[in-house]
Amino acid sequence: MSICKIYFYLFLTLSLMSFTCSLNFLILDFMFIIEYSVMSIQSSVLVMSLLFDWMSLLFMSFVLFISSMVIFYSEEYMHGDETLNRFILLIVLFVLSMMLLIISPNLISILLGWDGLGLVSYCLVIYYQNIKSFNAGMLTALSNRIGDVALLMSIAWMLNYGSWSYIYYIEFINEDKSGKIIAIFIILAAMTKSAQIPFSSWLPAAMAAPTPVSSLVHSSTLVTAGVYLLIRFNFLFSSSLMYFLLFISLMTMFMSGVGANFEFDLKKIIALSTLSQLGLMMSILALGSYKLAFFHLLTHALFKALLFMCAGNIIHSMNNCQDIRFMGGLMSSMPLTCSLMNICNFSLCGLPFFSGFYSKDLIVEVMSMSYLNIFVYIIFYLSIGLTVSYSFRLTYYSMCGSFNFLSLNYIKEHHFLMLKGMCGLILFVLISGSSLSWIMFSTPYFICLSSLLKFMTLGMISIGMYFGYEVSKFKIFYLNKSYFFLNFSFFSSLMWNMPLISTLGINYYPVYLGDMQKKVFDQGWFEYYGAQGLSSSLIFISKFLQIISNNHLKIYFSLIVIWLVFMLMTF
Repeated sequence: MSICKIYFYLFLTLSLMSFTCSLNFLILDFMFIIEYSVMSIQSSVLVMSLLFDWMSLLFMSFVLFISSMVIFYSEEYMHGDETLNRFILLIVLFVLSMMLLIISPNLISILLGWDGLGLVSYCLVIYYQNIKSFNAGMLTALSNRIGDVALLMSIAWMLNYGSWSYIYYIEFINEDKSGKIIAIFIILAAMTKSAQIPFSSWLPAAMAAPTPVSSLVHSSTLVTAGVYLLIRFNFLFSSSLMYFLLFISLMTMFMSGVGANFEFDLKKIIALSTLSQLGLMMSILALGSYKLAFFHLLTHALFKALLFMCAGNIIHSMNNCQDIRFMGGLMSSMPLTCSLMNICNFSLCGLPFFSGFYSKDLIVEVMSMSYLNIFVYIIFYLSIGLTVSYSFRLTYYSMCGSFNFLSLNYIKEHHFLMLKGMCGLILFVLISGSSLSWIMFSTPYFICLSSLLKFMTLGMISIGMYFGYEVSKFKIFYLNKSYFFLNFSFFSSLMWNMPLISTLGINYYPVYLGDMQKKVFDQGWFEYYGAQGLSSSLIFISKFLQIISNNHLKIYFSLIVIWLVFMLMTF
């Protein structure tokens, strides 16, 4: 049995066990904290704590289920790769780091899982070993280091409380004025991991990784770690911090929605849609509904993983081409993949009775119930419209019209293992929304809104559909609408210049100062008074001494005379 099959069956079994345990814990309103004493030195005890409640077990089951399908899918996707075993083991390490983060009530063990995710994600992003991958990997690793430092500083601050197990101290930290510092560091850490503004540029760059990795990273592991951390710490945040987080998440949501409408790379469009959904989760979390954020996190994980798998299948069939302008008419040649992709897109848009609808519609209606200013309303509803717009644009470019790739192509669905892995997810993509809403919310939400606000979401979905269709339709005499406002197009497609700011913007001055230092010091005064100057002085002195030490009688007598003069002068 291959390594892929072994880990597939292992993760699937663990996922089912975890899911049944979470249902049991939820019904009984039950929670386990297991403390294992690692070592005891005099009065200091080193304890490893594990937290098992319905939330951690349910999230674990979803992560394990998605990773099992991704590993199954990888066997054919990475077929012919000489280092397949290493790739699978890296994915397993990635999942184990996520497990450690999910079940940790202790900041130290959270940091181990957190850093494990960052380290393994770097190894996976640079897997294809080219310049683009190396740059993307470095950007990912360094962006995430900021969050790691914030987490380390919150660990240092928690020394004031006598333990790093934050779960016992949440109420106490909340009442303590100095506890706000921990809340600020936790929010900073979550913003870097979940790629909120201004740390958004690493998320599309991480698309340099193989597609199965993208499927895992962007659905349930790396990017959701920040949201999960905030869900765990949600009782800690003051109203001012909540408003700050709300503003940042809304801006991220809007920026990624606009950017995806100008993007032509298939994987980057889906990556930007992940960024948009992360903004949605963060924004509802900032409004105080952490359960709704968790609900959307789970439903989003399933359909986003499947969406990346479909994209991988299309890229595989099209000879590694990712540009949607070269696609078209795929519905006739790849009907099953396109059907699955359409279901995921509908779910992402929040079309009624698909899984995304149950969480997304509930989030928007709860937001409409709150007392908020008009800015929040406008950005929320515009972001919903933009999500539908880029989804329909993607569908129109890839599935409708005629085939735009090279002529004399024969494309068909012949990757049966990949299709099996994708079909394993589709049932859960369809039923997860309603099932989770019945499981998680024992008392249904009663939302009383006016007819206008009730139909506002559906209205924005319809407008988004029409806008996406209008923007993307093209004929022989077609003129791209984005040419009319070229500067705005470039600005939007570059994610508001964020990749430039976080790469060249940070690198320019250190490199410039280094060049100046080299010219002024290394090749200037340091050169004269430093190693080279000292070396030439020593060489000159040693040559002079060499001349003196040669056995010349004249020099010998002249030195005696000089010595006698000195002796007489001293007397």
